[in-house]
Amino acid sequence: MENATLKSKLSELRNELRIDKGSVASGGKASNPGRMKELRKSIARILTVLREKKIEI
Repeated sequence: MENATLKSKLSELRNELRIDKGSVASGGKASNPGRMKELRKSIARILTVLREKKIEI
């Protein structure tokens, strides 16, 4: 993937994780608890690729 694509995907995933965490923190129930783990792993993968390419985040 291109750098711009990775950065946009990263912000999209972070936003989605923030929304999910917010709903759980406000006393709600996670619609899909496994999705939060998947989001964290995807974010870590993108950050790893960006760091390997030595690109500012």
